[in-house]
Amino acid sequence: MNNTDEKIKYMKAALEAAREAYDDDEVPVGAVIVRDGKLIAAGRNRREKSKNALMHAEIDAINNACRTLGGWRLWNCELYVTLEPCPMCAGAIINAHIPNVYFGAYDFKNGSCGTVTNLFELPYGFKPKCEGGILRDECSELLTSFFKKLR
Repeated sequence: MNNTDEKIKYMKAALEAAREAYDDDEVPVGAVIVRDGKLIAAGRNRREKSKNALMHAEIDAINNACRTLGGWRLWNCELYVTLEPCPMCAGAIINAHIPNVYFGAYDFKNGSCGTVTNLFELPYGFKPKCEGGILRDECSELLTSFFKKLR
């Protein structure tokens, strides 16, 4: 499997987590963490049901990966998320030392990996690499569909 195929495979897994959020009446954002070509953790948006502003998909996935691996350093992992990380999640990615981040849809209101700002370019001690637009249309459509359903 080439690099592009892997990115699509794992973004589809993140989309599955986002669909679970959608079905649970949460904003449909999903994330997965991969290590050595194996999916080790998944997360999804859980803010409404948990009544907790911290429960973004990336935070959920990072928490699950830390539990799985028994530590907070995820320096040999990759994160795939259906929506560009916000400032809180970008900060969590930096603090977890995740070296590679891939996202689907761009977030024109809160995107902190290049759209509104890029926290990964600031002079922090750790600088993740980031690539956006993977399965962008599918990721965007799920979000659009969810917000149309609310109206």
